[in-house]
Amino acid sequence: MPRVSAAFFVTGGLFVLMGMFGGMWMGMNEDFRLMPVHAHLNLLGWVTMALYGGFYALTAKTYSKRLAWTNYALSTVGVIVMIPLLAVFLLTQNKALAPFMGIGELISVSSLVVFLISAVRELIRRRPALDAEASDVDPVRLAAE
Repeated sequence: MPRVSAAFFVTGGLFVLMGMFGGMWMGMNEDFRLMPVHAHLNLLGWVTMALYGGFYALTAKTYSKRLAWTNYALSTVGVIVMIPLLAVFLLTQNKALAPFMGIGELISVSSLVVFLISAVRELIRRRPALDAEASDVDPVRLAAE
């Protein structure tokens, strides 16, 4: 597994651990004001990071290291900026925080754009003529044989 994939999984694991502890705290205290924080940590912090890490593990021989690490950095910073600000906003209802949360959101969206560039690169990359990947086999040609 590439180091960048492991970094995505470790960071995602830490984020989901925080989300789980937050969910446990909310349940024990019957205070669910931070439910969106819990949901965002689990979705952006765990699911998205794990999907990114899995993609780079599957494309280990062909991915761009520069794009992958940029994707990792933006994803991590996006969560680190957005989630605490969302928590403070939900607890205080201070609308002045919205533009700063927007910065975290833009960073997270930027990470998705970088991921999409990586995915498109993988989709359109040249493959060897004798590539035996099942996904590259032409089903029409196979049916004719």
